[in-house]
Amino acid sequence: MRNGGFADVPGLEHLVVLGHYGAERWDARTGEISAPAPHPGVAGVRTELPELLERLGTSQGTWIEEKGRAVAVHTRRAADPQATLDLLREPLTGLAGRHGLIVEPGRMVLELRPPGMDKGVALSEFAREIGAGSVLYAGDDLGDLPAYSAVDRLRSDGTPGLLVCSGSDEVTELRERADLVVDGPEGVVRLLRALADRLG
Repeated sequence: MRNGGFADVPGLEHLVVLGHYGAERWDARTGEISAPAPHPGVAGVRTELPELLERLGTSQGTWIEEKGRAVAVHTRRAADPQATLDLLREPLTGLAGRHGLIVEPGRMVLELRPPGMDKGVALSEFAREIGAGSVLYAGDDLGDLPAYSAVDRLRSDGTPGLLVCSGSDEVTELRERADLVVDGPEGVVRLLRALADRLG
C-alpha cells in the first residue's frame, strides 16, 4: 500500500490511511504498514483469468488490473462495456467462489477480492477506535455503499456524519444517497479545504 506521499508532511502527523477496503493500514505517526497475509485465492484467479476471458470472447477491450491483494477486470474499453460486464458477472462470480473470493462490482469493473472486509466495516471499526465525534465520507463507486450505510448507522447512534458523492453519472446509487455531490476528486479537495479554512 502506498501512503500517497503523505509521510512527513507537516500537519498530517496523525493521518491514518486505510487501503484495500480497510485490510491494509498505514499510520503516519509510526510509519508502520500492517496488512494480513495475501489470500491464496488471488493467485489462483490471476492464473485462470486470461484463459477465461479468451474463452468467453471478451479478451478484446477488457483488461486485468493487478491490485496485489485482488484482481480486477475492467470492461470500459470494450465495444459494449455494459453488455461485456453483464456477460462476465456470472463466470467471474463462479471463478471467485472456487477460490474463496468474492466479486465486488464497480463502474465497468468487477473486482475479485478476499471476503470479510469492506469499506463499511473498516469505517465503523476506525470510527470506534478513535472515538470519532463526526464523520465525513466521500465516495465515487459501488464499493463505497457499505461505508455510506456505516455512516447512516453512526448518525442513527448520534454521531454527526456527512455523505459526499465525488460526482459520477455512472453510479446513481451514490448520488441518490449523498447529502452533497461535488465535481469529482477536485471537488472533494475544494470541500476539504473550505472545511479546513472554516475550522482553522
